[in-house]
Amino acid sequence: MIIFTRHAEEKFALLQKHKIRITREQVISIVKQPKRLDLSRFPLFIAQGPLDQNRVIRVVYKRENDTTKIITFYPGRKKQYEI
Repeated sequence: MIIFTRHAEEKFALLQKHKIRITREQVISIVKQPKRLDLSRFPLFIAQGPLDQNRVIRVVYKRENDTTKIITFYPGRKKQYEI
């Protein structure tokens, strides 16, 4: 099961105000099949996947038993997060 925190739910509207459209489906897809997975903040996971040509979406989440809890997500510049 995948759930979103209140903060993550509010993030959709906040990004929409800045003309950045990210859907729940995109976030869930990135968590399920990340292009890159950062474990440096374990027990938090940071999954990354494409947003557009110049940006990626980074999703911060944690696993609790059989539940994946999406804490937040944010767009980032590809050149900043790609090696």
